[in-house]
Amino acid sequence: MDDKPGSTLPAQAFRRMDETPDELFYTQPRFVTHIDDPAIAAVTGLYREFFPPGGHILDLMSSWVSHLLPEVEYAGVTGLGLNAAELARNPRLTRHVVQNLNTDPHLPFEPASFDGCGICVSIDYLTDPVTVLREVGRVLQPGAPVVITFSNRCFPTKAIAIWHALDDAGHVALVQELLRAAGNFTDIQGLDRSPRPRRSDPLYAVVGRAVHGED
Repeated sequence: MDDKPGSTLPAQAFRRMDETPDELFYTQPRFVTHIDDPAIAAVTGLYREFFPPGGHILDLMSSWVSHLLPEVEYAGVTGLGLNAAELARNPRLTRHVVQNLNTDPHLPFEPASFDGCGICVSIDYLTDPVTVLREVGRVLQPGAPVVITFSNRCFPTKAIAIWHALDDAGHVALVQELLRAAGNFTDIQGLDRSPRPRRSDPLYAVVGRAVHGED
């Protein structure tokens, strides 16, 4: 197959320097943060803005920290990630699932079961992001937001080729296009929430709202 389903980009755009199983790369837990504190605060600010208190939140490609507001209570926070030890350490998760979205992009959740979804500094590692995002739209309530955040850091051998070929503005445009290609999001917007003055990691976001809970 020459192209990823739902994408106008060629398949090689989603290839990586390291195509060994992701489970091998993530075998050892990494109890570190991948952006600095001001950028983390920008992520938390976006979650304050878009995630409803008392809702059920999906933390996709999760780890040992979710960057949610400590003072806000949610009905539940479900984390899906690759490393069981990291997920077990995360104090905000009420349940977690270990799954490699690059081998199985389908989410093991019922339609319309979440009130918001966050994907933090991880979108660049998905080899079939359109299918994953379509699944996100399926499991979100109608009108619920997905908040996709990213910076200028990555594990270079695991990031997809197209990510390396683009600058920051190109990353925003790419993620917007991936959400459009998913076909079940509206009100898609790109945001620059980089801390000012620029003495820390930049922080960008793409936000969209699910137009329905299931196809």
